[in-house]
Amino acid sequence: MKKLKVGIIGCGGIANQKHFPSLKSQNDKCEMVAFCDIIEERASKAAEEFGAEGAKVYTDYQEMLKDPSIDVVHVCTPNVAHSPITVAAFEAGKNVMCEKPMAHNTEAAEAMMEAWKKSGKKFTVGYQNRFRKDTHMLHESCEAGDLGEIYFAKAHAIRRRAVPTWGVFPDKAKQGGGPLIDIGTHALDITLWMMNNYEVDSVSGSVFEKLGHSQLATEGNMFGPWDPETFEVEDSAFGYIKMKNGATVFLESAWAINMKESREAATTLCGTKAGAEILGGMSKDGGYDLIFNKTSHGELTEEKLSPGGTIAFFAGKSDKEEVIECEQWLEAIIEDREPLVKPAEAFMVTKILDNIYKSAETGKEIKF
Repeated sequence: MKKLKVGIIGCGGIANQKHFPSLKSQNDKCEMVAFCDIIEERASKAAEEFGAEGAKVYTDYQEMLKDPSIDVVHVCTPNVAHSPITVAAFEAGKNVMCEKPMAHNTEAAEAMMEAWKKSGKKFTVGYQNRFRKDTHMLHESCEAGDLGEIYFAKAHAIRRRAVPTWGVFPDKAKQGGGPLIDIGTHALDITLWMMNNYEVDSVSGSVFEKLGHSQLATEGNMFGPWDPETFEVEDSAFGYIKMKNGATVFLESAWAINMKESREAATTLCGTKAGAEILGGMSKDGGYDLIFNKTSHGELTEEKLSPGGTIAFFAGKSDKEEVIECEQWLEAIIEDREPLVKPAEAFMVTKILDNIYKSAETGKEIKF
């Protein structure tokens, strides 16, 4: 089988922590042949550590995209660069995986969708939390109808104090926002996917800048103190999403908030037959817990996902969500099928987040 040739645009934190190791784990399916970053040293270091023999280094993504041998492009840049790079990649005839969120606003995402539809290529967005064991099991349960009609849900993306202090996270011009667009996007993606409901009627939201500019609030931050003077985004944001069938989703997101328990990339679902919730976050050891609640034999019951056993000296197949995500993405290209994260789904997540910001700015509910 011919290996897919992959080019990566953006060689910073998410590329080094997620994309490079995951792609390297799939060396039977692909090889990384091109690395692009505005800081040449970062691209060169990545090429040396992860690249195939003769891998090329670029500082201009347009030059990289001229290489006809590249089959796949991974876009790992700050949010505002997602759209122009992805559009250019589709115009150059490449398959594209873009890191989450799809874009920093609706208009940019629309340009990506239009370019993708014209290209005939594969497109996905990096929502790796769909590939966790707990989310996979919960989705299967929802698909089977175990919860009945899901009419109310909460999407959780709460950190007590975990403001990122590296990269461009607090830079609104490059990211488009703070925790809502950074981690709220994961929680909303999971929740809508479980509900299989992307028909939005209206959105309203509140955005707060209460702790980000406070020197006192930086104490106890997981990643060390941030600079309140250069903090340009919200520290928390909340959205109320009403679907066309009447179902309702409440989205909560925060990098810093005076709340005891963190819950990140988690969801609560309330159905007519049963309920379910995923518990977990950066303040919780041991990953995520999946708990179903229902009635049985006239009593209220709870059912919890049990962790699988292990065999000494045998690791088995990797269960890291980023590796599973990468494997299914490459297989979708090779086998000419849809990736799990579909562009239309990721587009709706971006559109909702964008309109939560707009609602907070205008003080009005926004009808879709």
